[in-house]
Amino acid sequence: MTGEHLKAEARVVLTGLDENGKSTFVSDANTTVRTAQPGFTVMELWQFDSLPANVLAPSTLGDNPVIDPPPAGLVVRLASFPPDSEYDAVAFKESLDAFGHDENDGNGSAELWHETDTIDVVTIIEGEIYAVTETGETLLKPGDTVVNRGVKHIWSNRSDKPCLLSATMMAGTR
Repeated sequence: MTGEHLKAEARVVLTGLDENGKSTFVSDANTTVRTAQPGFTVMELWQFDSLPANVLAPSTLGDNPVIDPPPAGLVVRLASFPPDSEYDAVAFKESLDAFGHDENDGNGSAELWHETDTIDVVTIIEGEIYAVTETGETLLKPGDTVVNRGVKHIWSNRSDKPCLLSATMMAGTR
C-alpha cells in the first residue's frame, strides 16, 4: 500500500522515581516530535545535549526533528522508509530539506547521498533495507545492525513493504 510508512508511530514509556524514591513509570505516550515526509517518517524518542548525562535528566528534544544530534550529544529515533517503488527524487530531496539536510552528491544522480559528522548505530526492526556505500552494499534484515561512521551512504528499500529501523546517532568529529 502506497504511503504506508507515513503511518508509523512511536510510543515512549519513561521511568523515573516517585515521591518516595521508588522506581515508577512517569509517562507513556506516542512521541510528539515526528515528521512524516514522502521520503521517510522519523520519530524522535530521546535526546541528550551532552554525555555523560544525569540518569534522571529530561530529554532535550525540541519541537521538531533535526538530522544531527547536539554537538556533544546523541539522539535516538525510529525511522520508516518506503519501498524504492515509491521513490521520487524530488520528494526525497524535499524530505531531507525539511529534516534540515542541505547537501547533495553533486554528480546529478537521482540518489541523494548524504553524510553526517556522527556515529550512527542503526538496527533493523521490521522489513529490510540495503545500506549502500560508494563501493558496495549489504542487505540488512530484522535484528541486523550497521554502524555508520560518518561515511557517505544511501538507503535502498527494494522490498514491497516499509522498513522500520532504530537509529542512535552520536556526535562525532573528523
